[in-house]
Amino acid sequence: MDGVFHSHLEEKVRPYIDLIDSLRLIGIDKDIALPSIAVIGDQSSGKSSVLEVLSGVALPRGSGIVTRCPLELKLRKMKGGVHWRAIISYKDECIEFKDPSLVQSYVEKAQSELAGEGVGICSELISLEIFSPEVCDLTLIDLPGITRVPVKGQPDDIGQQIKRLILSFIEKSETINLVVVPCNVDIATTEALKMAQEVDFEGIRTLAILTKPDLVDRGTEKNILDIVRNQVIPLSKGYIIVKCRGQKQINDKVSLAEATREERDFFQRHEFFRCLLDEEKATVQCLASKLTQHLVDHIKKSLPVLSEEIKKQLWDVRKGLSQVATGPPLDPLKQKAYLIDVRKTLTRFNHKINRLSCGEVVNQDNMYVHLREDFKKWKTYLDGTKATFFKKVQDVVDEYDKSHRGRELPGFSDYSVFETVVQTLVDQLKGQATDTLRAVRETVQKQFTDVSRSCFTNYPFLQCVTTNKIDNIQSKQEAKVEERILEQFEMEQLVYTQDGIYFKTLNETAFSAEGEKASASEDNCAGFDSRSKYPVMLRAYYEIVVQRLADQVPMLIRYFMLKQSAQLLCAEMLGLIDGATVSEVLREESHISRHRFDMQNRVDRLTLAQEKLSNFV
Repeated sequence: MDGVFHSHLEEKVRPYIDLIDSLRLIGIDKDIALPSIAVIGDQSSGKSSVLEVLSGVALPRGSGIVTRCPLELKLRKMKGGVHWRAIISYKDECIEFKDPSLVQSYVEKAQSELAGEGVGICSELISLEIFSPEVCDLTLIDLPGITRVPVKGQPDDIGQQIKRLILSFIEKSETINLVVVPCNVDIATTEALKMAQEVDFEGIRTLAILTKPDLVDRGTEKNILDIVRNQVIPLSKGYIIVKCRGQKQINDKVSLAEATREERDFFQRHEFFRCLLDEEKATVQCLASKLTQHLVDHIKKSLPVLSEEIKKQLWDVRKGLSQVATGPPLDPLKQKAYLIDVRKTLTRFNHKINRLSCGEVVNQDNMYVHLREDFKKWKTYLDGTKATFFKKVQDVVDEYDKSHRGRELPGFSDYSVFETVVQTLVDQLKGQATDTLRAVRETVQKQFTDVSRSCFTNYPFLQCVTTNKIDNIQSKQEAKVEERILEQFEMEQLVYTQDGIYFKTLNETAFSAEGEKASASEDNCAGFDSRSKYPVMLRAYYEIVVQRLADQVPMLIRYFMLKQSAQLLCAEMLGLIDGATVSEVLREESHISRHRFDMQNRVDRLTLAQEKLSNFV
């Protein structure tokens, strides 16, 4: 590309390209789309050949998908006497080398590491910066060639994957779309130009390159001239026609410099295309000049918008960062002092938790309203099982001699039969008891967490620590309560109550059932010896079971899930200050520190970008 620009033009162009490269280097493209040139084309369109001539180095070639990752080519024209060198970077790799023949192998290695061995693609960027006196100042992003039919080893949707990757670049209004189209195909049917038109339907940021002019069928040359002269599919940036190295020239090891001279000779001798030289619409040298000028013009137009967007984002991020308190100090001594500063906050939190566990309303939502509802549902459920229990007992009485009677004489009954009925039906209540436990755990955990959020708004790391503690304590307490509830149901298998309690309930139940005063007691229960009285007798016992469970299950849940959980939580929160391992207990969760770190990084790079732009806007 030697001689493409005069020195005074280079001085005007280089600062703008260096500016965008420096913005990209500090990572501002994570926040704002930067002006760039994206190169797209169908497979075998000659895209790689064009990039080779512009960059002066051989890039990966072959059939199928050759470009498997976006390749950012940064071409930097150096003053005479400077030796060729390049830097390739991707992921955490950054390799500098001084042999142009190594470019192809380094790019292939980078693609394999990012996209894997084979024919898959990857959206991660590979950056190749070339410093040479024989290139022009230009930055291009080479994208995978568009394919329609997957080959062996490729996923069925490879075509869609490539299109999505290409669209992620070319749909940005800051991108100039460089579309490569062979002269020997119908330009209107090329997928690359169709995609460019979909995102730039007015054609204001699309430049097309026609390749392989030596393969044009005789008699169609005038059609090509009409295309190049913007008379078929108009584009604001127009068309350039180029002739790069063909396969024979590559096989014959024709150098890129020699290929460039042969290209000019081709156009000068061509009967139809020689006029395009004078019109500055032919040769890679002309393409390089126009691309650089288009890019610089595009950058100049974009700078005011970039500057305003950076100011807006910087204001928003600074505001967001100001609302996020700084994390705990790394120095152990300073951590202790820091904890003393938040003692009041921790004390206030504990006070609220204690009040909450005692039944006071400390949030807008009254927790005990929810608890009463859950416990009321449990009691309603128990009451609803009475009818089923009574019917089952009556069925056993009615069917006793037919289904349950053993060696006993008629009129006698086996107590164990009725005991088993009670045990079986009571055991079925366990599921609803544990469901009540789950519902209460959810309510208590939400209320505790709400208190944490309100108290530690300015201490996100404490909020995170507290949330974890609440969850851990609630999980342990839930397991403990569930064990106690199951123990309660194991005890219910004993079928036991005090005689006095039983007779009192039996008399009330019998009076309710028969409408007359019953007189059963420890000294007189002859009236209940008949088997026909068993349903009433067992009904009395089930009333005792229901009342016992109606109270006992909520008491277990309230004690362990609320009162004891509050005590454990308050003790652990006080331990944040009194404990010896301060740095460990206040270790931030990764997502909190990462969020603060990311926001601070954004502020830093946006501030630096603003400083760099201030010299141009």
